[in-house]
Amino acid sequence: MKYQSGPDQIPAMLLKISAPAIAKPVATLINESLATGYIPKLWKTARVVPIHKSGDNTLVPNYRPISLLPVMSKILEKCVYTQLRDYYQYQNYLTPDQSGFRPNHSTTTALLKVCNDIQAGMEQGNLTGAIFLDFAKAFDTVDHGILLQKLKNSGIGDSTLTWFQSYVSDRSQFVSISDSTSLPLPVTCGVPQGSILVPLLFTIFINDLPNVCKTSTVHMYADDTVIYTSKPNLPLEAVLQEQFTGVEKWIANNKLFLNTDKTVTMLFGTAPKLHKLQTPHLCVGTKSNGTLTTVTSLKYLGMWLDPNLSFGPHIEKLSSKLYPKLGALYRNKSCLSPAVRKQIVQQMLMPAIEYGDVVYAAAPQTHLQKLTTLYNSFCRFVLQCNYMTHHCDMLKELNWPSLDSRRTLHLSNMVFKSFSGKLPPYLNMLLPPAVPSSYNLRSRTSTL
Repeated sequence: MKYQSGPDQIPAMLLKISAPAIAKPVATLINESLATGYIPKLWKTARVVPIHKSGDNTLVPNYRPISLLPVMSKILEKCVYTQLRDYYQYQNYLTPDQSGFRPNHSTTTALLKVCNDIQAGMEQGNLTGAIFLDFAKAFDTVDHGILLQKLKNSGIGDSTLTWFQSYVSDRSQFVSISDSTSLPLPVTCGVPQGSILVPLLFTIFINDLPNVCKTSTVHMYADDTVIYTSKPNLPLEAVLQEQFTGVEKWIANNKLFLNTDKTVTMLFGTAPKLHKLQTPHLCVGTKSNGTLTTVTSLKYLGMWLDPNLSFGPHIEKLSSKLYPKLGALYRNKSCLSPAVRKQIVQQMLMPAIEYGDVVYAAAPQTHLQKLTTLYNSFCRFVLQCNYMTHHCDMLKELNWPSLDSRRTLHLSNMVFKSFSGKLPPYLNMLLPPAVPSSYNLRSRTSTL
């Protein structure tokens, strides 16, 4: 899709090549748009190209729509995005409970926040009840009027608001497959897909959701939202029910839709604590008189969680996913040189193991050993060694650290980022600053 053009048929490469000649006219167009609050209709038309994901290619749900916008609109949106992002950062407007699309934030930092809170509850002998929300097409159902009002409430001035009014109104899109195109249809709701402004605008739209939950914790990564609270016993159900009722009201007021079939609850606690419960599940009702499903395992931000946070299911599913891939590589090993085998492991297999390893680093050794065995299998594939070769010899030959050392390195890097101010505030709080000692450990006459 890199060299695909939008509905104006102007590829980005053409503008890059001709930049010295057209830079000033383009700047004039952008400044005129910002000054007048007007965006040409062509710049608000998207060309949608469906890309097959997997499965039956005759079924529409098996396709991912890719929206291609005119390259000029992308340049304009990038200019607006930079100023809008800097404004919200300067105002410190965005809730600290949002980890999506923000500098120094990631899915890993969000997982660390949520899992650390749950583990802290376990250490205090508490149960933690959590509700994992599933919004139905959240980005595509954003109401334009509500979005504009929230932009105004955040301090956006009238002239800028006029520009955003033009930006979200009178938009259209058409589908393009090979040489065939559909008739354009109007887009009356949702943030414009394919735009650099989409993540920031959606973040602003959902920014006030945590305000609804006064007695529980909310954490979001874009629209992936979890609400949780810790209590000594199951009366936490009443707290979660109250919070969820408020969230449902917020969702209705903001004209979003909740997929109650995929919105689930989960109860966390130590094994002895959960074993004492007669009914180890949560009963949280919905406004449609239904009850949210309680699950015992859940994939959240790419990591499988279990009630004890042992991460056993995550490691099991990770192993069952990677061993078949390794088997396929073994069947084609004759076509691969040692350098290619090493590159495949480093770039295609290792990222899956290392994703979130700082989160599950404290998992029981019996679970971590399964990953070590898998890692050793990677080494054998690269070197084409037999099972009698000791793993230390393989690591030395490849100049690779052990898996434990990799996790320690990643954790150390996380601590360094915290000291450097390159982690979210909610993680920096976990590492309190050092208190200078009044005791002099160095002679006054000594030097470094």
